Amino acid sequence: MKERSIAVLMFTVPLVLFGCGTNGKEKQLEEFIAAHIEKVGPITTQANLVYWDASTTGKSEYYDKLSKLQLEIRRIYSNPQEYAFLKSMKKSGQVRDTRLARQLDKLYYAYLQNQIEPDLLEKLVDSDTKIQEKYNTFRGTIDGEKVTMSDIYTIMTDGTDCRKRELAWRASKQVGDVIVDDLIRLVKLRNQAARKVGFDNYHQMSIVTGEQDAEELDRIFDELCELTDKPFARMKEELDRILADSYGITPDELKPWHYHDPFFQRTPLVYELDLDFYYKNHDVKELAEKYYGGVGLPVDDILVRSDLYDREGKYPHAFSEDVDRAGDVRILCNLQNTERWMETILHELGHAVYSKYHDRKEPWLLREPAHSFTTEAVAMFFGRLSRNGAWMQEMLGLSEKERAEIKKVSEKYLQFQQVLFARWAMVMYNFEKQLYAEPDQDLNNLWWELVEKYQLVKRPPGPVDAGWASKLHFTTAPCYYHNYMLGELLASQLHYHIVRKVFKLESDEGVSYVGQPKLGDYLREKVFGPGDLYHWNKMIIRATGESLTPKYFVEQFVK
Repeated sequence: MKERSIAVLMFTVPLVLFGCGTNGKEKQLEEFIAAHIEKVGPITTQANLVYWDASTTGKSEYYDKLSKLQLEIRRIYSNPQEYAFLKSMKKSGQVRDTRLARQLDKLYYAYLQNQIEPDLLEKLVDSDTKIQEKYNTFRGTIDGEKVTMSDIYTIMTDGTDCRKRELAWRASKQVGDVIVDDLIRLVKLRNQAARKVGFDNYHQMSIVTGEQDAEELDRIFDELCELTDKPFARMKEELDRILADSYGITPDELKPWHYHDPFFQRTPLVYELDLDFYYKNHDVKELAEKYYGGVGLPVDDILVRSDLYDREGKYPHAFSEDVDRAGDVRILCNLQNTERWMETILHELGHAVYSKYHDRKEPWLLREPAHSFTTEAVAMFFGRLSRNGAWMQEMLGLSEKERAEIKKVSEKYLQFQQVLFARWAMVMYNFEKQLYAEPDQDLNNLWWELVEKYQLVKRPPGPVDAGWASKLHFTTAPCYYHNYMLGELLASQLHYHIVRKVFKLESDEGVSYVGQPKLGDYLREKVFGPGDLYHWNKMIIRATGESLTPKYFVEQFVK
């Protein structure tokens, strides 16, 4: 699985629409929001454009400018008088209008996490931006030659030379040692800021201000761990035999570089058919554009604004960005005609259409996803199609015989991918929780203890380095990774509801979602349009008839 889109503060300056019959408190809040938009809107839109320029060019001048703009934005949210006003509004209990109450909640949490002194705020923003610049512009080396992440993925997917595989794997981790000291300092600064506003650490603050519950998250991850322990061990044992045979070694001799992803977060394409074969003669951009248009969610305007191919200095992974919440939505990728990048562009366009189809009549504060994991769910829902045999047949023009051959392995790939991702998410969630609880502990060894426990991958021989820090989320999307797992759960819940309730089918056998405008209609009405008008769980109930539940993910993939 490739890197996911990164959360960035994004605002614009559209009109705010208010209802009638407001009381005195609501009138005050309306006036506050209007003034807030006028103040913060132009700066944040500019910051988004600068972030795009920094990511697409790698130039220091853009990162310097981004740091200044982000600091200016955070200073707005650190205003103690405005925070006191929002706090008093919440305590009053007099804000009853649904839209105003929702905007109040969002503003309150945004201000809460920024109630820190100016010097610390400046250090946080400066440190964060400098690490991002180092990370985004770094290129690992193999035998002294610079390589891109696309080069590394190619070697780790297709390479049979075990020495070169090891060198590629290590090259993917080199940036970790480059940034780890800065990252630990940033973790401590984040913790310092969290303690200033009453939390034990930054991880705890992130969960609370993200309108989530730590105990509930622990319960979900514990349940998934128990349910996937045996199925994962069984699937990995089979995979290890196949991989070991291909390298002419025993399963006990397998090392981290023998898998096809630097973090083993993606299933190696080794089961009888290599799905890359079916994509190599197709343009994945054109396939994605054709597919989304067929379900009534055209993306041609998004793709025109996007940056899709690899080059020196460019951010090496992928993300989606809503620049202004008024229609300027775009994605960044580094495309190749492979199954990995077919999934990537389907995934990132899933984020993009979610942003594109927010109801523009809603207030700008609510013109974003109900939660970061709900946009992940939509992206994952679409990304899964790259391994769907029925989808591949219709989009690639395959014969019934080819579809039957693919079906035998595509379901196995998809099942393993989902279970594998659950195990990988357990590593990230538990590591990050412990990272912020005690940043001075032996993090390198802690990382491998968790990898061995959850992913059943042996640590490399010799002293372990800080390769874990090469995972960009620790810097650019801290304490976020659990949202990917929640997104997988919701993707399965949406899939079940659409198949049974929207399409009115008895099973998902043969469902490809190709040429089905009912899918686009449903998503626009129930998920995209409302944006963040409702708390995430209320939105899910309205869209699927029940609260978020792991049961559909388990039914679909844990067998």
